[in-house]
Amino acid sequence: MKKILAVSGGVDSMVMLEIFVRKFPAEELAVATFDHGTRESSAADAEFVERRLSEVSSALEIREKIPFYRGKARLGEGVSEEKARAERYAFLRKVAFLEKGEIYTAHHLDDLVETVAINLVRGTGVRGLTPFTGLGIRRPFLDGMLNPAEFGFSVFDKRAILSYAAEHEVVFRQDPTNTSDNYLRNRVRERTFDLPPETKLEIYRRWQRQREIVRGIDEIVESVLPEDLRFYRDDFRGLERAEGLEILRGGLARAGVSVTRPQLGEFYEAILHYEAGKKFNLPNDKLVRLNKKDFML
Repeated sequence: MKKILAVSGGVDSMVMLEIFVRKFPAEELAVATFDHGTRESSAADAEFVERRLSEVSSALEIREKIPFYRGKARLGEGVSEEKARAERYAFLRKVAFLEKGEIYTAHHLDDLVETVAINLVRGTGVRGLTPFTGLGIRRPFLDGMLNPAEFGFSVFDKRAILSYAAEHEVVFRQDPTNTSDNYLRNRVRERTFDLPPETKLEIYRRWQRQREIVRGIDEIVESVLPEDLRFYRDDFRGLERAEGLEILRGGLARAGVSVTRPQLGEFYEAILHYEAGKKFNLPNDKLVRLNKKDFML
C-alpha cells in the first residue's frame, strides 16, 4: 500500500518527507499538497514543495516514481480553519483512493498536546480527547511507526523536529499565521511548548489508552450499521443518547459526511422530533429526508 505523504512545506511535513525518502523505496511513496488559497503565500508554499520534491527525487533518481498532486480550492475571505481542514482532508482522501494508499501526516507530540488543550477549552466529549485517530490516516511521529530513539530523541515533539531539520539542513517554509495571536492555537502553543517532557508524555499515554477505547466503540458501531444505511427513527428513540449519537456518527462517516459535535446533536434531535417528510441539511449540502418511520444517509 502506498504511503501518501501530506506535505505542506512547513518544517514538520518537510522533515517527514526527508525521513521517508531515506527510509522507504520510491515506489512506495507519493506526495500530496493542497493549496487551499486562504492566504497569499499558500500558492508559493505549494510551488516550493513541488520544487523541493523535484530536487530530492532527482538526487535519488526517483523523480517519476513519486507523483506530485496539487489541489486548489479558493475558499475566499473569512474561511474557518475547520472548513479549510475539511477541504484538505477531502482532497487527501481522494488522492489516497486514486493511489490505493494511506495518508501520512506529520502531527507530533506538541500538536497532540495543543489539540487536547484547545478541545478542553472549548468543551469536548470523549473524541475531543482522542484527536488524530481518523481511519486511513497514519501519524508516524505519534503512532510508533518511527522510533524517536533511532534519531537520537526521546519523543517526536517540536524541539525534536526543529533539531532534525537543523542537523540535516532541511529547507522549509514558514506559515506567517503561526506567529499571530489572533488564532487560539498559537496562544495555546505559547503555553504548552515549554511543558516538561514528562507532562507531555503523560498526556500521550492517556491519549493512547483513550484511543483504544474509542477504537473499540468504533468497531462495535461498524458491526451494527445497516449495509444500505437505512435507519429507523424508533430505534434511536429506544437508545441511550450516547449510544444513538455514536451509531449516527458512524453512519455519517460511512456515508462520507463529517460533522461537528453540535451538528451531530442537532441531527439527532431532528431524528427524534421532526415531522414526517421534513428534510435536514447536513454539511456539503447533503439533505436527508426524515420519513415517518425511517431515513437513509
